[in-house]
Order: sequence, then C-alpha cells, then structure tokens
Amino acid sequence: MKTSRPNILVVMTDHQRGDTVLPEHPARTPHLTDFAKQGLAFTNAFCPSPHCCPARATFFTGLYPSRHGVWNNICNDQRLSRGPRPGTRLWSEDLAAAGYTLAFSGKWHVSIDTSPKDHGWNELLATSKGGDFHGVSWDTYRKWASQPEPAERPEGHILRQGYGTARTYGTAPAEWEQTNQDRKATNIMLDWLGSPDRRREPWCAFLGLSGPHDPYVVPSKYLDMYRLDDVPLPPSYRDTLADKPNIYRRMRETRFGQLGEREVRDAIRHFWAYCTYLDELFGEVLRALDATGQADNTLVVYTADHADYCGDHGLFAKGIPCFRGAYHVPAIIRWPRGMKARGRRSDAFVSLADFGPTFLDVAGVSSDAAFTGSSLYPHFSGASPEKWRDDIHTQSNGVELYYSQRSVMTKEFKYVFNGFDFDELYDLRTDPHEMNNVAQNPAYKNVLLDMCRRMWRFALREQDAMINNYVTVALAPYGPMEAFR
Repeated sequence: MKTSRPNILVVMTDHQRGDTVLPEHPARTPHLTDFAKQGLAFTNAFCPSPHCCPARATFFTGLYPSRHGVWNNICNDQRLSRGPRPGTRLWSEDLAAAGYTLAFSGKWHVSIDTSPKDHGWNELLATSKGGDFHGVSWDTYRKWASQPEPAERPEGHILRQGYGTARTYGTAPAEWEQTNQDRKATNIMLDWLGSPDRRREPWCAFLGLSGPHDPYVVPSKYLDMYRLDDVPLPPSYRDTLADKPNIYRRMRETRFGQLGEREVRDAIRHFWAYCTYLDELFGEVLRALDATGQADNTLVVYTADHADYCGDHGLFAKGIPCFRGAYHVPAIIRWPRGMKARGRRSDAFVSLADFGPTFLDVAGVSSDAAFTGSSLYPHFSGASPEKWRDDIHTQSNGVELYYSQRSVMTKEFKYVFNGFDFDELYDLRTDPHEMNNVAQNPAYKNVLLDMCRRMWRFALREQDAMINNYVTVALAPYGPMEAFR
C-alpha cells in the first residue's frame, strides 16, 4: 500500500510517560486524543534506557546502547562517551542522501562532537550539544557554600545538605511562556512549516521539546485545569521497596520520601499540567502542517525519549530503578494516506529503535545497517504482523552513578538483572504494578531460567559486553552460556 514518499514529522518530548497520551488518562491532552483517533497508538512502547542521551541515540540510530556506545549524559564530566561510536550512521543521513530536506529544532543530546547539521539536518535550533554543561561545577558549590542551609524545607522541594535543594514542582512566572525553550523551538518549527518551500516534497522535520522534565514548573492557567483533590496516589505508591535493591530504597527514604502525600499528588498534578501545555504546542504544529496541504501524506510521530516515575513506588524523575513508569513512552503515529484502520491500538512491544527503520522503509530508502529495531510499517495494514517480537529488552549502565542493569519483559513476566544488588522478577499477570519481587521464589525457577536465556540471547545479538567471567562480577543466576541452549 506504499504511496509516493511521505513527509515525516517527529515531535519528541522529554520525560513524558506513555500513559499520559491515552484518552482515559486524567491528563488533558485533547489534541493527542484527536490525533490518536486518526492514527495508530502503540501502548507498549519503551525506551532502552531511562536517560536522555542513550535513549535519543537509540532513536536516531536504530541501535541499542551496546552498539551505539552512548550510556549516560554526554554533557558532563562523568560521561562514558562523547556520542555514538565513530562510523555510526544516523537514519537522517540516509534520508538526506535520498533527497529529503531535513529540519531540526529543539533538543539534541546525542553527541557533543557533532550536532544535527553534521547528520543531514538543517539546524534551525539545537540545544544540549557541544559546549553545554549539565551539572554543577566546584566553583558553583564554593559559592553556594557561603550561603546558609535552609532552616525549613520549602514546599515541593527536597533538602540535600551540601548539594542544594532540589525543586520538584512549582508555578511558572507570567513571562515563562515567552522565554520557555519549548515555545522558542516550536515557533521556529512553525515558521519553517509555514514557508512556501514546504510545498516541495519530501521533507523530514524533528521538533525536540524538553518538557515535562523535572522540575515540573508550568503556568497557573494549566494547573488550574486540575483539582488537587482529584489526583490520586499511584497504586504502587505505598510499596515499601523492602524486596527491591537497596539503592531504590535509598532514593525514596533520603530524597523523595521528604515529600508528604499532598505534595506527591501536587507534583503529579504539575506533571499532568505540563503535559497539557505540550499538547497545546503539538496542536499548533498540527495546524501548521494542515496549512501546508500535505497532512494526508505526512507521517507524524509523537513520542518521548524516556518517561518519569511520577510517584510510582514513591519515586520521581528517572534513573536506575527499572520500573515501567520511566521506560514506557508515548508512541502514536498518523499517516492518512499510508495507514489503514485508523484509531487502532496495538499492544505489540515497540522500541525507540524501531522508528529509524520505519522512516527508511516508508521512504523507500535501503540501508546496509543491521538495526536493533524493526520497521513498524507492517503494523500499518490494520493487523499485527505474524512475526513480531514477544519480549522487550533494556540496557542501562547507570546515570551519573554507574550501575550494570539489564531487563527483559514479556506480556507475563519481567526480569531485572542488577549487577550491583539482588535481581528482580515480577509476575505481571497478577502484579502489573511490580510490587512483589519473586526472584527468590523457588516456584519461579523455570521462569527465571527462561528470562535469563532471553536476556543473554539478546546480549549476544547486540554484542553486549556485559559477559565478564571474573568471579566478583559474574553474578547473574544463569550465565551467558544459556544463550546457546
């Protein structure tokens, strides 16, 4: 059913949970609701790592971290790499070589040695690239040290002696919308879409928004759409984390546990309000696309690099805890001319690595690359393809603190290998919120073996170096030889 080469428009947010874009979610996203009715929503889409840089590198390369080499934040001195390994090709380069006009506006965060313009894009605006520093310098700490520590904890803040307080949420000042980076990136993209040149096909545009990244700070007009009393605590909020890795409990007990229940619900309210603001920007982009007269043959994607715990298990932000909340991302695709059965949902396992192969497929561009991901185009016919993955994998080596963690999830079970602590196994059939760790339960011995085999087979395929045989680090319950059994 392929047509003439479609235009491609991608909107990627930062930290947005996959559940917030679904109509039944309390977050008010009317434009996304209408958008989903016209397209295909993947309800089981996941990032490979709960961190901007490895997740974005996966989106732009179609590869997992073990193959593109980006493991954590490239914009500070604790980086494990400066960007993808030399020679790693981004799908944008293939589109540009095939005659697509490309435009990039917004957050990059893939490499500090190269920027979008080095990979085929017309760089309208790019943030989080070489020269940006994400962290606090010793000089800044020296200056902060001259100020007294807060006597009391401000609402919505987390006290951290010697680090400075961490803000979780707040109300933005009146001038916020005029100075907000997402507004600037969107306006630039709106101007680009409005150019008469956009009537020339084909083109590919990427808009990278930085919300709803913490701290969740938005104008009151969006907050006023939500009543605090209507915001429930997440089902897993009262998880004691007693059967989870110690670092999970440390994060909650020393940091997020400072927030009272009302503050937790208010933080969630602010997060939802932020999603409403982003939905408003998305609506503006869709209207600009309509004005070009090309919406019918433009493949539009709405997704995020990773998500946010947003109160799950008493946690916020993202990081080494391997719970669904920080890995589950939005993935809605609309392409009126090239998609059947609009308004459909699919619960197939989808990865950020799938988008690159999809774009090349619909554009009719061949590539010699051996992607981790697979093209989603077969899903557009109105039915799930017969042969599709029955599990989803993650790879993480930590954020700014280093931890080896891998996971594999099927529709029934989820296994997490924690090289730094005891492992996790959840029976998702009866425990969808990942509350009860059954990794030590003898009744699940065969399940644990099967999940380890799945993990190692994927590691073999993706050439994951997490196979060191030294006695103090070879800690998985079943080792890499299981990949061959």
